Amino acid sequence: MSILSIFKSNIFKGSISSIKSKAVPSSPVEPSKTNNQELPKVAPDTAALIASAQATAQSQAREIIISAKDEAFKIKDQAIKDARIQLEEIEVRSKNLAQKQQSNSTIEEQLKKEKANLDLQTTQIEELKAKISSQADSMVEKLEKIASLTTEQAKKELIAQVEKRSAAEAARAIKEAEEKSKIECEDLAREILVDAMKAGATDYVAEYTISTVPIPDEETKGRIIGKDGRNIRIFEKVSGCDVSMDDSPDEVKLSSFDPVRREIARLTLIHLIKDGRIHPARIEEYFERSKRDVEQIMFLEGQKLCHAVGVYNMNREIIGMLGRFKFRTSYGQNMISHTLEETRIGIKMANEIGANVDTVRMGCLLHDIGKIIEGEGNHVELGVQFLKKFNIPQTVIDCVAQHHEDEEFTSNESVIVYIADAISGSRPGARHENTEEYGKRIRHLEEIARKHPEVDDAYAISAGREIRVIVNPSKAGDDQLTVLAQAIRDEIRDTMTFPGTVKVNCIRETRASEIAS
Repeated sequence: MSILSIFKSNIFKGSISSIKSKAVPSSPVEPSKTNNQELPKVAPDTAALIASAQATAQSQAREIIISAKDEAFKIKDQAIKDARIQLEEIEVRSKNLAQKQQSNSTIEEQLKKEKANLDLQTTQIEELKAKISSQADSMVEKLEKIASLTTEQAKKELIAQVEKRSAAEAARAIKEAEEKSKIECEDLAREILVDAMKAGATDYVAEYTISTVPIPDEETKGRIIGKDGRNIRIFEKVSGCDVSMDDSPDEVKLSSFDPVRREIARLTLIHLIKDGRIHPARIEEYFERSKRDVEQIMFLEGQKLCHAVGVYNMNREIIGMLGRFKFRTSYGQNMISHTLEETRIGIKMANEIGANVDTVRMGCLLHDIGKIIEGEGNHVELGVQFLKKFNIPQTVIDCVAQHHEDEEFTSNESVIVYIADAISGSRPGARHENTEEYGKRIRHLEEIARKHPEVDDAYAISAGREIRVIVNPSKAGDDQLTVLAQAIRDEIRDTMTFPGTVKVNCIRETRASEIAS
């Protein structure tokens, strides 16, 4: 008997048993007798009722049995269907498993064949390697006999020849690359500088501070002088400027080392001449008014300069200092014009080489701020000390400190500020100096150095920015050069007025000579 037949039989038997146990009612209980006493007789009507109830119960039992059989057949059919489906799935899985086993067997056979082929090839390769090694040894022996060199000697000789040839080729390539890069760098540098100078062209007209005030007539001139020269003395005392009226009859000349004071005095005198009432009280009143006007002008000029180069939110004190450039000139070049020109050149160069544009912008703007600060030291030192009071980045302060090569350059931005300053200050027509004054300054520099007994000679070079001192080696040793350089430096600083810095370079040369006779 098959598994399916057994499974169907069990299901059917179980269903029938279950249905019978539920559907068939128990037989009616016979009336029992107790204590040998007979039950009372049932009335005819009651017997009819009982017979009717029994008939009804039997009819219901038959219906229940029929319904249970129908349900059992349904369960049997469903069970047969489920069993058939499961058997089909089992057969499919069995077929798939058989196919996989067959496929695995085929793959295993292929792997065995491939392994055998690999083993054969490995054996052949080993034999070939042994043969080649034997032939190579034989050839090496023949070469050693022909060349009369061992293997190590031949290897060294070959390496030496290769190195010699490679060195010559490398040297030639390096030289060609250097020449090419030199030409390209010169052309590129020239283009960058030309573009930068084009960008630095300003529309600001350089102003020369001419402190002269025209006088309309002799009567006004007399009122300026005042009774017994009282007005002019008060004016000189309040303004701090010297007044000269003898050089020209129709103008007054004002002279002072402070250009701002000179400008205040000029405005004061113009106001007094317009008013006509010139006396000590008016002089003091108009001087204070002119002082406030000039301070306002300087602040506006400083703000205008900052905005022209693209710097905003600058400290008000720094802006006021920058505004003093309007009344400050360096060798005839107005400081606002120089700063604006240098900043534009520096920004252009920074953009070309990829430097920090903001650092260069600030460095160019503030590099000469020390020139309008009173104090001890050159304008570089004064500018650095002033800027350290504010929240100025150290990279910008380094640009200010290094723009005259007083310190070693620490960044590309410092070099750019230095180059831009040199371009703006040294271009033709930018600055001028009285020839006689220039000659006197150069001669004075050399005289300061020559008066020291250790000095043989001295030469001022680089337009007076460097003094080269030749020291007699028999009168001063190497350890005395530093002391001598410091002494010359201090005397130059104390007795001369000069732009920028002056470098003192002491040179001592020892020579030994003998005569053979």
